[in-house]
Order: sequence, then structure tokens, then C-alpha cells
Amino acid sequence: MTVTLYHNPKCGTSRNALALLRDNGVEPVVVEYLKTGWDRSTLERLATKTGLGLAGLLRRKEAEAKALLDAQADDEAVMAAVLASPVLIERPIVEADERAAIGRPVERVLDVL
Repeated sequence: MTVTLYHNPKCGTSRNALALLRDNGVEPVVVEYLKTGWDRSTLERLATKTGLGLAGLLRRKEAEAKALLDAQADDEAVMAAVLASPVLIERPIVEADERAAIGRPVERVLDVL
């Protein structure tokens, strides 16, 4: 099983998720999405696998994400915003096989294993 962690190394929760995975014998593929950016297919896949939809992946602490949610923006508007500004996605996200989860609280990353 391949486990992927969409990671922001500046985020304590994301660092804790990485440590928790490693403490449980999992060495994930680490994607620093703020460096690589997002692509449409990955976002659509994560939205489906988490069961949250695209808007459910938004980081509510970001003013632009909150504005999108308040405006009940459609998926195309959310997608365009996230592709332009990768920070709008919540972190960390872990993906394995047919499952994915946002690691908040951090223990949720273990749910996909």
C-alpha cells in the first residue's frame, strides 16, 4: 500500500502527522503541495476519497477560503481559487488506496491505513 501525505512542513499538525505515520511503521510519499501546487485530478480524487467534496477540503482559517464557503461558491470557482492559491486546502491530507482523510485531529491520518 502506498501512503501519500500532502504536507506543509511549516505546520505543526502536518509535522505531527508525518511523525505519527512513521511511528506506526509507515514511510509515506511526502508531497509538499505549497511547492508543487495542486492539479485538478488530484483535488477531484481527494474530494471524492475523503467524502467531503471540494469545498470540504478548504482551510477555513484562510480568508479567501472562508469567503468561498460563505458565498457557497460552486466547484469550478473553488477549483480555480485552489489552483491559483494552494494554501487554501486544509492540511495535512493523507491518502492510501481508496481512502483519504484530513489529519485534524492528527490521529485521523491512521484511519486510512
